[in-house]
Amino acid sequence: MNVLLYILGSVLLVSLISLVGVISLSIKHEKLTKYLIFFVSFSAGAMLADAFIHLLPELVEEKGEFTLLMSGGIIGGMLLFFALEKFINWHHCHDATPKEHVHSFAVMNLVGDGIHNFLDGVIIGAAYMISIPVGIATTIAVIFHEIPQEIGDFAVLLHGGYSKARALMFNLASGLLSVLGALIAVGLGTKSAVAAELLTPFAVGSFLYIAASDLIPELHKETDAKRSVMQFIAFLGGIGAMAALLLLE
Repeated sequence: MNVLLYILGSVLLVSLISLVGVISLSIKHEKLTKYLIFFVSFSAGAMLADAFIHLLPELVEEKGEFTLLMSGGIIGGMLLFFALEKFINWHHCHDATPKEHVHSFAVMNLVGDGIHNFLDGVIIGAAYMISIPVGIATTIAVIFHEIPQEIGDFAVLLHGGYSKARALMFNLASGLLSVLGALIAVGLGTKSAVAAELLTPFAVGSFLYIAASDLIPELHKETDAKRSVMQFIAFLGGIGAMAALLLLE
């Protein structure tokens, strides 16, 4: 019971980071819209860096080699999100309303973030199954990891057409999936590490697809030279933020 309380407290704390976008409520809409694209650039860089600097290396380190199963999982994640985006675009074409148009990349980012948060919950739960100190250390690592990620994710939702209130609500709902992941990890017991291992390639595939297929093409719509350079700097900032987290691990 004591371990369960630690797990629930940890994942709830991680989930609350999704509310980081509340700072945008004090910023005027016109000013926020002007700078959103730079946070989208930051998010694209952070996603790619997360996949290549954190998720994949940790997976390979755990297994001792890069396996065909990992490749299949990454491709499977990309195919799943390709099919999902096709469905979302079809749904928008048939059900779109003139009052609000949410771009498919915002929905895709929300789904990808949800999978990542669910995986974080599984990882935290699995860590606490080893020991409380390991669980606390893992939670701290996830928190530092989530802060830059959630800033970018919130910006993507706003840029994609969600209002501030809905973006906050959906980002929080996505964050709370970590609670579900942790509870499943508790139910699986010692098998939770295996579940995390199987889910990680799908998370990598989803991040690669969203960053390369949705966010980067969105950045190419900007043609102003000065703003393009600022985009590139923000993109590098996302990579740098994720790389800097290696110093805390």
